[in-house]
Amino acid sequence: MPAKKKVKAEPKIPKVPKAPKVPKIPKVPEVPSTRVGYVALIGRPNSGKSTLLNRILGQKIAITSNKPQTTRISILGIHTTPEGQIIFIDNPGIHKPLHKLNKRMMNFVHSSIQMADLICLLIDVREKFGHGDEFALGTLRGLNKPVFLLINKVDIVSKGNVLPVIETYKDLLPFKEIIPISALKGTNVDVLVRLIFENLPAAKKLYGDEDVSDQSERFLLAEVVREKILAHVEKELPWTTAVYIDQIERRKDGVTESERTDEERSGSESAQERNVGGATYIKASIFVEKPNQRKIIIGHQGHLIKQIGIEARQEIEEILETRVYLKLQVKVRDRWRDMADVLDLIEGQKET
Repeated sequence: MPAKKKVKAEPKIPKVPKAPKVPKIPKVPEVPSTRVGYVALIGRPNSGKSTLLNRILGQKIAITSNKPQTTRISILGIHTTPEGQIIFIDNPGIHKPLHKLNKRMMNFVHSSIQMADLICLLIDVREKFGHGDEFALGTLRGLNKPVFLLINKVDIVSKGNVLPVIETYKDLLPFKEIIPISALKGTNVDVLVRLIFENLPAAKKLYGDEDVSDQSERFLLAEVVREKILAHVEKELPWTTAVYIDQIERRKDGVTESERTDEERSGSESAQERNVGGATYIKASIFVEKPNQRKIIIGHQGHLIKQIGIEARQEIEEILETRVYLKLQVKVRDRWRDMADVLDLIEGQKET
């Protein structure tokens, strides 16, 4: 047999060494250039929280009154500048709750404290320290977040009255800042805003530059009507009155003669003149707890309800920038402050 031929092995091709892996450099997260955060405005009733919010925003988004517990639901006020965005939470006054309404009000306060990045405690420089102040301070003890003490209404007292208040409060809580202000006159409000920005985290804006509040139109209009009621009533009526907007309807042809109120019929303009450019028809219910409260709201021969309607309509026309026809009805709802369905109805206006 012929000998087998040996097959020459193919020469091995040397492996080309792989290029060394270039380590990936982790991307450094971009730090936002703006400071953004939530700031809770808290304090006893009538300490000036809503007045301060309106002053900072440069427009009215929260009703004000010298009656206690004017604010019943927390609302957001959004202050946007090139430096960032402060989202203020305006709260009901801190008090011991007696009704379901008051318990809900205090729930809003506690929720905002937990949500906030920074808290502003407002006090009235004229008020002596008491149980209500201790109760307010108790809600803040143990929090791991900055708290500013704002001594409000310094425009109506001498400087000598402010220092004793600072001495009273400075050791009661580790305040980040203690700032005397006047929410009404604007004293030190620019200083307050600057210090708030300095203490907020770097973050991207949460709202558009044009946003100023989270209120619905329905809620805002109900609050306008309630503010006008508060300006004219005393005793228990500020606490036992609520407003619900039943209907808002925009009409190109205005309203019919039968829908016009007595106040509108007595005006110098005719129905045709008032309807030029269309109009907004608003129907609102005013809740009270007792029949005699209903009589007070209506007034002698309907004069008080008429005056409330005039004042509310004028302000609503400025807000909506249109003709407004406002119909007010006063309804008795016994113990509505403890009725969940009525409270849900009133609070639900904020979202619709």
